[in-house]
Amino acid sequence: MTEVLAPRRREVLVSISLVTSVACVVLGVWEFIVWKFDLPKALLPTPGQCWDAAVSERVALFRATISTGFAAFSGLLVAVAVGYGLAVIFSQSRSLRLALFPYVILLQTVPIVAIAPLLIVWSGYTFRTVLIVTAIVCLFPIVNSVTGGLLSTKQDTNDLFRLYGAGRWKRLLHLQIPSSVNHLMLGTKTSSGLAVIGAIVAEFFVGNSTSYDGLGTLMTGWANLLKTDALVSAVFASAMLGVLLFGTVHLISAVFLQRWTKFATTAG
Repeated sequence: MTEVLAPRRREVLVSISLVTSVACVVLGVWEFIVWKFDLPKALLPTPGQCWDAAVSERVALFRATISTGFAAFSGLLVAVAVGYGLAVIFSQSRSLRLALFPYVILLQTVPIVAIAPLLIVWSGYTFRTVLIVTAIVCLFPIVNSVTGGLLSTKQDTNDLFRLYGAGRWKRLLHLQIPSSVNHLMLGTKTSSGLAVIGAIVAEFFVGNSTSYDGLGTLMTGWANLLKTDALVSAVFASAMLGVLLFGTVHLISAVFLQRWTKFATTAG
């Protein structure tokens, strides 16, 4: 077991070293550019100035990151629930799939910045609007992936279930849904990378009209005040939040799939 884990640990350490090295190079080049061209702080602050701004605004940044993270995670959960339900419907009815799936694609192709103002008119400057926008952004990868998983069962297996008298719903519960678990995890991981983007875009529109303050709200306010150092720190906070959400979903997926595989093997 130790011999198996050792190469993986080495690979992780090498990966961390490479990522850290690239980050140091980028920060060094960034610092050099500001120094070489004598750029004003309002145009491009140094990494040190951005760090100082992050420290001085740490309370606002922390609260905004929590708000945006909660909105992103909640929107992702809504997208998983709605997306899986739609995928089940599409897998059971070819007519509905042909009729409605193009609209799911259309929802994905329409820029979210065009939809957000409409949602504000209908739902107001509230957290609910941020939640809906995030769910819309996350919806398509889940619907597309799970639908493919539900329809990916082999014809021989389907025929075997029919041979033993299994109806549509029994095949769905005991064949198609188990076959779609891996696809659900894949779609959710893809959508987790979009969730933070959707939440922040929605926060740009919701703005300071309510007591809700997310990272998008802070970015808008600091951009208007030309507080570029604080703005850059908010951008980094949003990037870290996206990585954290993706990593969390990836970890949950790995643990769930491992237990699901053990359960399926035992049941089989």
